[in-house]
Amino acid sequence: MQWSLEQIRLFVGVAEQRSFSAVARDAKRAQSAVSSAIALLETDLGVSLFDRSSGRQPRLTEAGSALLEEARELLRQCDRLEGRALALMRGQEARLRLAHDEAMPYQPVLDSLDKLDQRFPSVEVQLASGAQGDVARKLVERRADLGLLFHHEQMPDALERRVLGSVEMVTVCATNHPLAHEPMVTRQQLARHRQLLIAPQQSGYPGGEPVSPQIWRADSFYVMAELLMRGLGWAWLPRHVVQYPAYQNQMIELSSEWTPPALVVEMVWRRDEPLGPAAQWLAECFTHHLKAIG
Repeated sequence: MQWSLEQIRLFVGVAEQRSFSAVARDAKRAQSAVSSAIALLETDLGVSLFDRSSGRQPRLTEAGSALLEEARELLRQCDRLEGRALALMRGQEARLRLAHDEAMPYQPVLDSLDKLDQRFPSVEVQLASGAQGDVARKLVERRADLGLLFHHEQMPDALERRVLGSVEMVTVCATNHPLAHEPMVTRQQLARHRQLLIAPQQSGYPGGEPVSPQIWRADSFYVMAELLMRGLGWAWLPRHVVQYPAYQNQMIELSSEWTPPALVVEMVWRRDEPLGPAAQWLAECFTHHLKAIG
């Protein structure tokens, strides 16, 4: 087959405008040239696209109607290809693979992606979430381009990081826990009850140090919250996790003499793969939305 995209464009134009002359004017070509191009397309495809005996206006044949949407989709694909090529020429990423800690505040992430779609509509986004350690691993293995995670000491040397903001930590327990009705919880009182901690111990995350001799560990703040609601211990959790709708009225924030420092939120990327404009813009947008919830 020797048909061209120009012939496809003419075919779709005549089908939509139902006029060879109108399409010829738009294309700044003679009407005979448009008719000849479509006739050659019909020869290449082996079917008649228009019934020319039906009057002054061309009418699609059954085969023409069947192929019209295919032709439209082909032109849409061409537009996407040209858009991606233009974006690459301008230095914009064609694809942005974002990995984030599952305990990252979800509203700033969603709000930022909403704005990203408006600013960089041609960028393909792949979003992945994971428990502690998964985000850095995805970046090291080149399965992600940009990461959002909480600061910890065991960061691979291949990664660069930049502080975006922080998330407050609070001391919580289930509403039926023995500590729930204490006006002020001391360190000694906390030590009498099982403590739920983020794992592993050597992660360097704030709140990873035990106060109680009885501890259970989990690699997810949300898993810790589920254990906590069953009365299996008290914990230090990010405030936005405590405020998650599914946990409302099932846990209580304790007034305590000691609470871990805030979780520092960082943007992380590979040192040998500089961030493109869409990734940099997303980081700025996320920083803004993160401060708004603070």
